Amino acid sequence: MSCSDDQTTESDALDTLDTLDDAAAAAAFRRLVRLLRHRSDAANIDLMGLAGFCRNCLGDWIAEAGGLGKEEGRAIVHGMPTQEWKARYQTAATPEQLQRMEESMAKNP
Repeated sequence: MSCSDDQTTESDALDTLDTLDDAAAAAAFRRLVRLLRHRSDAANIDLMGLAGFCRNCLGDWIAEAGGLGKEEGRAIVHGMPTQEWKARYQTAATPEQLQRMEESMAKNP
């Protein structure tokens, strides 16, 4: 399952996001990752259900952009190996959470 593809549309041609200084974008991204590391109570399944992406997605995007393996990218976001993060923080998803995730994912590009 993919969180989203990096699709550029005609309306994106004038997107101010692309004019954002790379240093500012990197600082904001690091702040987001640090917040997600701190907020282990925010379950990936709930992030997926609400926003259509989660820590694993961010890690996969890092891996894709940086030429890394998926596990390496995910470990950067988790702050530890993925299996260790799962053992510490992940709980089984409920049917309701899975349904919300599927509905949310359907909205992704």
